[in-house]
Amino acid sequence: MIPATKPQSNRSETRMLVLNAEQGFQDACISELPAFLRRGDLLVVNDAATLPASLQARTASLTPIEIRLVRYLGESDWKAVLFGEGSWRIPTELRDPPLKLPVGAVLGIGDAVSAQILNISRISDRLVTIRFSLQDSEMWKAIYTYGRPIQYAYLNNSLSLWSVQTSYAARPWSVEMPSAGLPLTWKVLLELKRNGIEIAWLTHAAGLSATGDEDLDDSLPLTETFDIPQSTIDAIDRCHVRGGRVVAVGTTVVRALEGCFASHGRLVSGQNETDLRIGGDFRLQVVHGILTGVHDPAQSHFRLLRSFASDKILRPAWRHATEAGYRCHEFGDLCLILRRVRDLHSDESLS
Repeated sequence: MIPATKPQSNRSETRMLVLNAEQGFQDACISELPAFLRRGDLLVVNDAATLPASLQARTASLTPIEIRLVRYLGESDWKAVLFGEGSWRIPTELRDPPLKLPVGAVLGIGDAVSAQILNISRISDRLVTIRFSLQDSEMWKAIYTYGRPIQYAYLNNSLSLWSVQTSYAARPWSVEMPSAGLPLTWKVLLELKRNGIEIAWLTHAAGLSATGDEDLDDSLPLTETFDIPQSTIDAIDRCHVRGGRVVAVGTTVVRALEGCFASHGRLVSGQNETDLRIGGDFRLQVVHGILTGVHDPAQSHFRLLRSFASDKILRPAWRHATEAGYRCHEFGDLCLILRRVRDLHSDESLS
């Protein structure tokens, strides 16, 4: 499948492949989303803004190294992945690994900022916990001063920070863009509201999608933080009662809602975290549908789609998307998968 190499100049023209139990699959575009949802449905978005989470640094021996933030742990501490010398223009799997560094090593960032390695993960010596030398607002200021958006080699040009934000972005929690919501313009959202489709939100700290380290990539997605407001839980309860469909915008929304339910046996408001990995054998408890990017079958995102639809429909749909020129990755096209409401608590995914 062809990757999208730059942001869409007109987000409303993003193509959308629609899969449902009644009609198989069909071509559409994001501006037609209101036609595929019905009065009483609920759309849940991830309102996390995207951080400039790639930081160029140097070791004590002045060896270049890249820090990609993964997850904020509180105060001045972060989970991060280290990359060797090079830039986003080199595919992650072809970049040389970074110099192996011990706990206590200090990485210099800019003129007056540093980060110290506090812990090295058992998963990979590239996955570390770091502590910035600055605190509170000064730490955040440094991240925005020295950081750049994380990006990959299939893109043509360096990304500006504004280009990786959804129209409803709020708290800066994500290290990579929750990209499924990028094509949702206010025009589309307002039309959904006018058609009687409710819209709710949560905040989920989307993590890295790839590192180039096989062991680390096999562990993705890592533990991620989310925050579900009580108003969203109330909206989901109302939707379930009236027989509507809860449609998640992006895999992060699915992971937050289903991860919360799996941990507590119900949805609980407030900040929490999840290490849930969703695949074809996972029984969805909250969500009936998903609006997501067109993912390669080898990606972890694609595995999550098997909880919504079986390979019997996913593979023909993906073959069609490839032949029809759909574009993949964060600036690419979308897929809308809708299950029957009665399928939610059954063992059968859309087939």
